[in-house]
Amino acid sequence: MSELLIEVLEGQHDCFALLCRDGGTLDVLTGRARKVAAIADIPLPDDADGPAVLAAVPYRQITERGFACHDDGAPLTCLLIEQRGTAAVADAVHLLPAGSPGLRGGEFTTSDSDYAQIVKQIVTDEIAHGAGANFVIRRDFRGRIGGDHVRSALVLLRRLLRHEVGAYWTFAFVTPEFALVGATPERHVSAEAGTVLMNPISGTFRHPGTAPDPVAILEFLGDRKETDELFMVVDEELKMMAAICDRGGQVLGPSLKQMGNLTHTEYLLRGHSTRDVRDILRATMFAPTVTGSPIENAARVIHRYEDSGRGYYSGVLALLGRDEHGQTLDAPILIRTCELHADGTVKASVGATLVRASDPVTEVAETHAKLAGVLQALGAQPGHRPAIGRTSLLEHAEIRKALAARNGSLARFWLDRQPTAAEHTAGEPVTATIVDCEDEWSAMLGHQLRHLGLTVQVRRWSEQPDSDPADLLVMGPGPGDPTDAADPRIARIDALVRNRLRESRPLLAVCLSHQLLAARLGLRLLRLPAPNQGSQHRIDLFGRRTTVGLYNSFTAVAATPPPWVECSAAETGAVHALRGPGFASVQFHPESVLTTDGTEILGELVTHALAAR
Repeated sequence: MSELLIEVLEGQHDCFALLCRDGGTLDVLTGRARKVAAIADIPLPDDADGPAVLAAVPYRQITERGFACHDDGAPLTCLLIEQRGTAAVADAVHLLPAGSPGLRGGEFTTSDSDYAQIVKQIVTDEIAHGAGANFVIRRDFRGRIGGDHVRSALVLLRRLLRHEVGAYWTFAFVTPEFALVGATPERHVSAEAGTVLMNPISGTFRHPGTAPDPVAILEFLGDRKETDELFMVVDEELKMMAAICDRGGQVLGPSLKQMGNLTHTEYLLRGHSTRDVRDILRATMFAPTVTGSPIENAARVIHRYEDSGRGYYSGVLALLGRDEHGQTLDAPILIRTCELHADGTVKASVGATLVRASDPVTEVAETHAKLAGVLQALGAQPGHRPAIGRTSLLEHAEIRKALAARNGSLARFWLDRQPTAAEHTAGEPVTATIVDCEDEWSAMLGHQLRHLGLTVQVRRWSEQPDSDPADLLVMGPGPGDPTDAADPRIARIDALVRNRLRESRPLLAVCLSHQLLAARLGLRLLRLPAPNQGSQHRIDLFGRRTTVGLYNSFTAVAATPPPWVECSAAETGAVHALRGPGFASVQFHPESVLTTDGTEILGELVTHALAAR
């Protein structure tokens, strides 16, 4: 038994953390608390023997990336670790205080009916108008505790260790001012010996307090809405991997994440990076599973629909250190987590991933299922049950087969270990500028173009000059209504497309930029009756059948394009792609994991556009 744990329970340490990261061992960390302003200010040891740091990163740090946020002042608090110990979880559970956390009252501040209305608004007013593919809007459970927040935190931790299963971390982070206690299922990002891992989890099967039925799980795995929801967050986290890793990210899985009240589907993304772990942490703020995509506009949507700051919900608890191989990072997402403050206030937040096919009643039920473990531990809900047996659903051959089948129509480029980028042949390298239109698809496009042998730079739409000397200008995708000429971003993208056409220099346009190019060529733009955000379709692309990923709420319609423009369109008239002298454009995303032959298609588009040189 750890003497350090005894000291913590006797109140000898004001600042400490208890972390269960492997199911059987509890890490005991004590030290001093320090508040810092930014991720870059988190102190790191100079050598492998130096002290590690455990940082509680609130959602408000997303402002470091220039994104919208209700700034509630929640501090980025670091535990500068001075002492470490371990204890067996079974022993620790017997030592942690039993009894009640002392909750008084408590309720959701957003009613079920109000949350259902928010779901409807997100689908009809945001997703249907091109704001993005998915969004996570939170609701809070708030109450008060009648005693010391430290003791309440330890009681909560004991209950979660006894009754919750399948968590990535079960933890308590305690300072004199506040405590965070939770059982989070999701690793956001980790780094060790240069290997970076991310763990997108989405798709939820509810089985409150009972073992999941394999037959019902098979039905869940066949649900297209749940499958698309997972693919969307995989795409979004691949954007992050492409930005921080030398060779992008490799998609591993899928698998299942089994917990006491629900089961999720998940993937693991793996890449390599030599960047400072604080840069990795900052560049990945925050997971699409708790914000939405594209991330920058998701932050705006969250700002509009939520009327207060998120505190630590959807932030991360990050353990940073150093070993003989270099810097280390392990950062789970702060979900299924309770905030307890010294003034007696208690808050637990939750959100559902809202997509084009979201049903308000189902999404409301999902929020209850996700927070059930924490609310039962608080005593806010009855029926707290012993942990369900951990028999793996993956023991069932049919379930393994159904999971494996999900990869059948995905891009091998992202599923296989990333090949070495193509070498330039004789002559000057081909250069490309990608214009980022507020969607980090640009990082994935850049990664693919480098593999095709191009020299690539990425520049934000607001920083792109009227004329660019690059051999190829790639106008990227982004959120928004392409018919809204009053939007400064839409107007600027349109101007850049117009200028490049006027120069008769090679141009490639994707999604939103494709729509603006189509309008420049005289085609009509229409809003789709049902958005395609995050959907996969089999299309005819200039005479070849292929499977592509679409993220659009608007489309160009093949009316009468100029005779020198070749148009690939569906029977409905929706335009999939355009080709002409020195330009090519596509409505779908060749960079998406949903586009089976995306890299090959992108190469053909680039070859066509460059032929005019």
